[in-house]
Amino acid sequence: MEVVEKQNTPVVPAAVRGAEPPLWPALRRRMEEQFRPRFEQEWGGKLLTHGRVPGPDAVRLDGNDYLAVTGHPRIVQAQVGALLHNREFIVQSGVFQHEGSATSRLEAALAAHVGKESALLCQSGYAANLGLIQAVADAATPVYLDALAHMSLWEGVRAAGATGHAFRHNDPAHLARMVERHGPGLVIVDSVYSTTGALCPLAEIVEMAEAYGCMLLVDESHSLGTHGPEGRGLCAALGLTARVHFITASLAKAVAGRAGFFTVPAELRPFVVAHSFPGIFSSCLLPHEISGLAATLELVRESDGARHRLRRNTQRLRGALEELGYPIHQGTEQIIALEAGTEVATLALRDALESRGVYGAVFCAPATSRNRAMVRLTLNAALTDAEMEHVEAVAREIAPLVKPWDWPIARRARARAAG
Repeated sequence: MEVVEKQNTPVVPAAVRGAEPPLWPALRRRMEEQFRPRFEQEWGGKLLTHGRVPGPDAVRLDGNDYLAVTGHPRIVQAQVGALLHNREFIVQSGVFQHEGSATSRLEAALAAHVGKESALLCQSGYAANLGLIQAVADAATPVYLDALAHMSLWEGVRAAGATGHAFRHNDPAHLARMVERHGPGLVIVDSVYSTTGALCPLAEIVEMAEAYGCMLLVDESHSLGTHGPEGRGLCAALGLTARVHFITASLAKAVAGRAGFFTVPAELRPFVVAHSFPGIFSSCLLPHEISGLAATLELVRESDGARHRLRRNTQRLRGALEELGYPIHQGTEQIIALEAGTEVATLALRDALESRGVYGAVFCAPATSRNRAMVRLTLNAALTDAEMEHVEAVAREIAPLVKPWDWPIARRARARAAG
C-alpha cells in the first residue's frame, strides 16, 4: 500500500485571512488628510508611477542602464560561476569582511577606477550616501547641499545630526555666501542631477570649497560609467579627482547592479568602518553580486563605443525635443525631464506617451517639489535609429495635446528671458 505524505501547508481559517489590527487613529487621520484625496482624485485610485504595462514593442526610457550592459554574457557567466562555486560564504555584516576577500578586491578596483585611495561597498547608493555623511559629519558640522541634491544626501545629514543648508541649484556664488554666514563645512553636490540631467559646474564648486576651507563630496551616480576616460566619472573628466574629498555612487545606474560605494582617504577608512551604520548593521553583498559587479566594471572600462552612442542619442533627442517646444533647458545630459508641473498634467503626459508605446518614469513629490512633477526619460546606448525616430514622432504627435510651451517651467523661462 502506497503511503502518501501530507503536505505541511498551514490552514488559515477564513475568518482570519487578511485580518489586521486597527491602525492608530493619528496615522489613519494623517493618511486621510495628506494622501487619500491625492491618491483617489488626482491619481485615479492607483499609484501615479504605475501606468500601462509595457508590451514587447515598447520603447523603454524608464531605466538607468545607460550603457545597456544588463544580461551581457561576461556578467552572467561571472554571476553563475559564483553561485556554483561559492558554497562556504558566510552571510554577515560588511564590517567583518577581511582584507583579501572578494569584497575588498572589488572595493580596491572601484577606488582605483575613480582615482582614489580606498572605497567601501554598500547595499545601495542610498546607503552609501547616508553612511558616509553620518560618519564624517556631526552636530557641529555645517553641511551645504545643492537644492536638487538627492534625498539620500539629505538623509545622511539628518542621520549625522548636522544642520543642512540648501544653496541655489548650480550656484557657486550663493554657496559662497552661505559658507560666509555659517562657516566652513561639508559641501555636497551631484555630478549629474538625477531629475533634470543638469551637469554640475564642478570646477567652480571645487574652487569655492578650497577658498573657504570646506570638504567636498561629489555624488557621481549618474556620471560613473558615462563620463570621463573609461567611464571614470565627471571628476576624472575635469581633472579634479585629487581636489575632491569623497566620491559616492550608486552601482545601479551604468554599472547596472544592486549596490553603491563611497571613497575615503586610507587614513580615514578604519574610523568610517567603525562608525558608518549601514556597513555595521546590514549584511554584505553576496558572492554572485560581487562577481557580477567586478565583471561589469571591467566591461564599463571597455565601453567607449557605448558612451559615444549614448552621447549621440542624448544630443539627438534633446535637439528634437527643443525644436518641438519642449522646455528641457534645465539639463544637458542623458536624463531628460519633461516637467509638466501638476500631477494631473503629468498623468496626462504619461498616458499620452504610453498609449503610443513610449515609457518614461514618473517623478512626483517627494522626489520633486509638489508642483514640479515630471516624466523623466533616461536614454541608453542600445536605442536604435528606429526607436529614436518613434520617440521623436510621438513627441511631435502629442505636443498639441499636452502643450509643453504652456507648462509652468516654460512660462518661467519666458519670464526670465523678458525681464
